[in-house]
Amino acid sequence: MPLYEYLCRDCDNPAELLIRGDEKPVCPECGGEQLMKLLSVPAAPSGGGSPRDDGPPPGSCGSGCACFPGG
Repeated sequence: MPLYEYLCRDCDNPAELLIRGDEKPVCPECGGEQLMKLLSVPAAPSGGGSPRDDGPPPGSCGSGCACFPGG
């Protein structure tokens, strides 16, 4: 069941709502139906381990690469 963030246009109340199927969101504060869906930041996966480094180690690209020291 997805969790969405909304902003009520009637009372300016921000709300996180669980919405099922074709259900229409309703403001929990004022009961208004003029809600605007906000863009949410996706949740990062949780778990053990160390943070992942997305880039190669410095100087690992080779001499033809601009990131190569002296290249």
